[in-house]
Amino acid sequence: MTSRKKILFILLFVAFGVLALNIKLSNLAGSTATFTLFDSFAPISGAFLGTTWGVVSVIAMQFVNFLLHGSANFDAGFAIRLIPTAFAVIYFSRNTKFNILIPLLAMIAFISHPIGRTVWVYSLLWLIPVITYFFSEKSLVARSLGATFTAHAVGGALWIWAFNLPREVWLSLIPVVIIERLLFAAGIAVSFLAVKKLLELDVKNWLHEVFQG
Repeated sequence: MTSRKKILFILLFVAFGVLALNIKLSNLAGSTATFTLFDSFAPISGAFLGTTWGVVSVIAMQFVNFLLHGSANFDAGFAIRLIPTAFAVIYFSRNTKFNILIPLLAMIAFISHPIGRTVWVYSLLWLIPVITYFFSEKSLVARSLGATFTAHAVGGALWIWAFNLPREVWLSLIPVVIIERLLFAAGIAVSFLAVKKLLELDVKNWLHEVFQG
């Protein structure tokens, strides 16, 4: 893909990401921020654009969406969400031992919190991306699960320090998180296959016609 085609592809990717950011799926506990279709789409960006450009495009999606909707949606929860998504992009796009380190560090950060120590069982969810790492190179399902649970690990570690949610809330969230992340993983896998299929069809010819026209 030439530089011009890559730029157009990034712009299209960002545009779809902004659209996905406005399709609400659920709320985040303790914040006005929400989970959206973006959480099932953003992690695949690094697989097509490269890790660096994938992370940049994800930040651009959030920034453009913020400009469109203003400060009404900006709180600590919104700010924190920028970081976990970037780590999900890295996990999905690169098979590196870094993908093991991040969820383990998140577990340590979570358990280091006074409330986290009383609900350490919650952080056991973050062993999932450690386990899936060993299968992610050959399994799209493993990569998708690892990416979404890595985002959850980083977000959870930041969340407990930012909002001090009580023990009862964390415990009640465990079954919700399991279902939610399985759905996100399915969305990531489907998004990846859909974009891959589009690229295998006539998208390259269409891009050529656009630039030639």
